[in-house]
Amino acid sequence: MVTVILKNSLFIVLLISTGVVWSQKKSDQLQAEQNKLEKKLSTTKSLLDKVKKGTESSLNELKLIENQVKNRELLVRNFDNQIRSAELTISSKADQIQELEKKLIRLKEQYKKLLIYAYKHRNKSAKMMYVFSSSNYFEAVKRTSYLKRLSEIQQKQFKVILQNEKTIHKEIRTIKQEKDHKKQLLEEKIVEKQQIEKDKSAKQLALEKLRKDENSLMAELREQERQKAELKRRIKLAIEKEIAEAEAKAKKEAEKKASLASKNTSSSPAKTTTSATPAKKEVAFTDTKENIALGKSFESNRGKLPWPVSKGSITESYGKNAHPTLPNVYTNNNGVDIGAPKNSQVRAVFDGEVTSVLNIPGAGKVVIIKHGAYRTVYSNLQEAYVSVGDKVSSKQSIGSLLADEEGNLSTSHFEIHQVVEGTVQRINPTLWLAQ
Repeated sequence: MVTVILKNSLFIVLLISTGVVWSQKKSDQLQAEQNKLEKKLSTTKSLLDKVKKGTESSLNELKLIENQVKNRELLVRNFDNQIRSAELTISSKADQIQELEKKLIRLKEQYKKLLIYAYKHRNKSAKMMYVFSSSNYFEAVKRTSYLKRLSEIQQKQFKVILQNEKTIHKEIRTIKQEKDHKKQLLEEKIVEKQQIEKDKSAKQLALEKLRKDENSLMAELREQERQKAELKRRIKLAIEKEIAEAEAKAKKEAEKKASLASKNTSSSPAKTTTSATPAKKEVAFTDTKENIALGKSFESNRGKLPWPVSKGSITESYGKNAHPTLPNVYTNNNGVDIGAPKNSQVRAVFDGEVTSVLNIPGAGKVVIIKHGAYRTVYSNLQEAYVSVGDKVSSKQSIGSLLADEEGNLSTSHFEIHQVVEGTVQRINPTLWLAQ
């Protein structure tokens, strides 16, 4: 019977431990998400402070405020999840404590009976008489074993009671901690909701100021779209030129090898018969083993690449974006735009080789880096620290950003392209950068 009680008690302790591990893992995930969101909010706030030093409202300010609102709403949602998780933990642990307390009452009742029995038979001579009164030797051995087992059970019962009491006290402390944590989250949630309302008011104010000069905004938008088209054209030409040069080099090397093989064949005395000149074959370009390996390594880092700037906030996403102030007006982004502190350093997101350094009016200098079949593009640079043919490593500075027209912020434009069978395809950088 006691063995069954011991097994049940150990099962409860194991069940509680498993629940604690799962609950802790979920809590850790939510806390990590909260830390990321708070870091994003801190970065965006720092950038907003720089932008607000200007006298006029700008689109960058509006985009950064939108980021603040979005991240604060995500943070409030995170708080909600953490509060729900805390409530589930409290409820679960309350049930576990109740079950443990029931078990503890039964254990103590049984232990009490064992103590009474031990008290009644506390006299050593009584125990000896119990053994000596056996009808034969084997019965005496059996009675001696019984008395020894009874003593062991008594000790184990006492340890199980202590263990259960210790577990109950631990769970009560955990409940208190969860309640305190829940209270703190509720307070933080109220603060964040108040801040969201402030951010929305600031956004509305900036929006109204910008809408007063719609004609100027339209003209600015047309100029930006022209610059984007030119940037797209020049990047495409640069990558296609690089591929063509690589294919021409590969073809030349193949023809040289074929020529040497032909000379060796003609100089051989065993083959003097005339034969038709073989027709030239087109040589398909194949990348080197090193570049193929680099491309595979780049591909395996999808979603883990560092940002092209050490600190920043995405102000325009990849693809189709609604204009923040002009109704029914959309822009198309071939990469992502990242608002960063003025004149920030731009860094390579992965090991590779610089294949192009361009100078494009309106987009500043542009650096293209090859990573096997992939190309990363960094534009809006004031200065480029690298040249064609340079080998670069991950997070190495390759240039500095131009200051925006407002003068208090810079924007990093970043793209990723993939070369597939000689054609260049754009890829959404957001899916490749670490979040």
